[in-house]
Order: sequence, then structure tokens, then C-alpha cells
Amino acid sequence: MEARPGAGGAEAGEVPLLLAELKPGRPHQFDWKSSCETWSVAFSPDGSWFAWSQGHCIVKLIPWPLEEQFIPRGFEPKSRSSKTDPKGRGSPKEKTLDCGQIVWALAFSPWPSPPSRKLWARVCPQALDFSCLILATGLNDGQIKIWEVQTGRLLLNLSGHQDVVRDLSFTPSGNLILVSASRDKTLRIWDLNKDGKQIQVLSGHLQWVYCCSISPDCSMLCSAAGEKSVLLWSMRSYTLIRKLEGHQSSVVSCDFSPDSALLVTASYDTSVIMWDPYTGEKLRTLQHVLDSQLDYTHDVHASSLRSVRFSPEGLYLATVADDRLLRIWALELRTPVAFAPMTNGLCCTFFPHGGIIATGTRDGHVQFWTAPRVLSSLKHLCRKALRSFLTTYQVLALPIPKKMKEFLTYRTF
Repeated sequence: MEARPGAGGAEAGEVPLLLAELKPGRPHQFDWKSSCETWSVAFSPDGSWFAWSQGHCIVKLIPWPLEEQFIPRGFEPKSRSSKTDPKGRGSPKEKTLDCGQIVWALAFSPWPSPPSRKLWARVCPQALDFSCLILATGLNDGQIKIWEVQTGRLLLNLSGHQDVVRDLSFTPSGNLILVSASRDKTLRIWDLNKDGKQIQVLSGHLQWVYCCSISPDCSMLCSAAGEKSVLLWSMRSYTLIRKLEGHQSSVVSCDFSPDSALLVTASYDTSVIMWDPYTGEKLRTLQHVLDSQLDYTHDVHASSLRSVRFSPEGLYLATVADDRLLRIWALELRTPVAFAPMTNGLCCTFFPHGGIIATGTRDGHVQFWTAPRVLSSLKHLCRKALRSFLTTYQVLALPIPKKMKEFLTYRTF
């Protein structure tokens, strides 16, 4: 694995700078031209680990931050103590997980995760008080493997899907409920506290399911398949709430805002749509191709979306498209605030404490970019706090001025 350094940090409005690039070594036993894609990258919720599906059935678990010379000042998570331990004793070490199949999906459990002691007890009964961070990996053969991050031990193997597991999502509440999305056109709900018992199968999609996202308040699940619509499910009753229709081609990625008040969906139709998940209202469309380009011979497929993600504070979006650009969007604007050139991008995610975006490519590489670091306004912080527990309908019922309601429901764009 090689790391290539870049420049320092970025403020809002600046061009994203490349901080580092990880490249997998070329395994001799494989044909390098196949199965090398990085379909998924993930940071642990506390920011202390980075998981990289580098292709060829291998997942790298990398302690974060990377070597200090590659990361600008101010990005190091407080949980790491390597500076006080120069010899590295007791500090996390990089791990290689051989999953035996092409890895399509990665998801960390919330941290800390006390209920995971039950899982750990299966492997190490004398360590009942140990609380472990978990990584779930979705594989080409429909299996889901559950790993203990600190040791790299395989804890569980979940069977049920009949085709590729394309995406995974843990409930943010920490109860170790895992949702999986598959090419077998279903979503499945697993309870890892019950030895990985499958507790529900959600059927309703007619095409491969590409993406699943659980709202931070754990009330809703969004799923996107090779269809023009996305489905919203209740995470309490596991029933369909509504279908959101508005895209002109397959929807391939979705994400909730940190306060659960917004949902974004990205499609091969070159657009991102921002929705109110409670009402189903379309609030905004972000176009990756200009209308004037659509009138000529422009290859629309060259701008097909691959991934969309909210920033941790909820003020920005990152998108990766086939036109070789990483875009950063401010919530209030209809045009990107920054671009970065990247080739063959497939996925993106934000560092949980902000300031960095990780992107994965079809060549098996990972790139780390600077992202806007801003202080949220008091207005936004209040909105975020209120919307974390109030639905759109509850906000509209409040005895407050109309303009305040519009702000709280993100209708002041």
C-alpha cells in the first residue's frame, strides 16, 4: 500500500485539495484488471478507524489518522493516543481482512457498542466486559461477514441473500440492528444481539437494490434500486411508508441529513433530488448537467451519479459522478461551491468530525480530500436540534411565525 501526500486544509469555498492517496499493492495471484474496484469506504463513528474495500476480496482496516505528514493539523481524532506512546505499544495496528469474495459494502457499528459484548463472548468468553467496534462486510455471494475491529476476528456469518449484498447500514441508536440491501431485490433486517437472527425481509423493489440509509432518529429507512423511484420504510413496523417519484433513471444512492429532516437521492439521470421524507415533497434538484447540454449531443451517461453524502453538520453535500468530478454543494445553493478532479469515482463519505472526504475509485484507490470546515450558525444549530425530534407536520402545527416554520422545514431555499 502506498500513500501519496497532498497539501493542507481548506475553508469553505476553496478547491478541495488532495491530502493523501492509498493504492493497493498488486497481488500476483489475481488478474489485476478484474475485481479491483473500491465499491465502499467508511470511517468509524468515532473517527478512529478507516475501512477500505480495496478489491480482490480484501478489506483494509486502517487506524486514523494516517501518518502525520499526510494529514493537516486539527484533523486528528482525540481518541488516538499514539503521540504519548512513541513505541506504538497498545496503539491500533492496520489489519487485513480476507473476505473470500468481492466486497461491495462496508458499515461500522455505532461506537461505543456495549451490546456487542454478547458477540465477543462467543469468541472470547473470558472477556465479557470487553466492548467492541464491529465492521460488517457485504459480499458477492450474498453473505454478510461481521468482524471485530480491534482484533480482526470474524464473529458472525449472516446467510439469507441470494445475490450480491450491495449496501449495509446500522441503526445509529447502537442496538446492533443491521439493514442489508441486495441484488436479489430485497432488504433484510438482522439483529446481531440475537446471533445475527434475520428478523424481517422487505420486498417491494423490482430491480437490484443499490443503497439503503437509516435516518439518524432511527424512524425511517430509505432504499434505492435500479428504478426511478425510492422507497421509504418505517423502522418501527418495517412497513412501506411511501414511494418517492421524480427521477428519470435509476436511483443509485441516498442519504439522510443529520437531523433526519432531509433526504437526498442521486440517479443516473445526472441529478440529485432533495426531499422532505415526512411529506414526500421535492424541495430542490441539483443538476450535474446543464439544460443546454441536454439539447445537443452531450453524453448524459458521462455525468451519471454514483454517490451522494451529507456532511456531519448537515450544511454540505458531496457527490461523485462519472464525469470525473467530486463536487461539494452548499445546502442553500443550486450550484457547486467546489470541484475536484477524480477519475473513475464510485463512492464517497465524510470524516465524522468534518473537514475530510474519502472517495473510492474503480481502480481500487482511495483519495482523501479537504472539505469545508465551518462553524454552524446558531440558527442552523437550533433547527438541527429541533428537527432531530420534530417531524415536518409537528413543526407546521407550532404556534410560530410562517417564516420560522419555513426555515425549520428547509423551505427557504
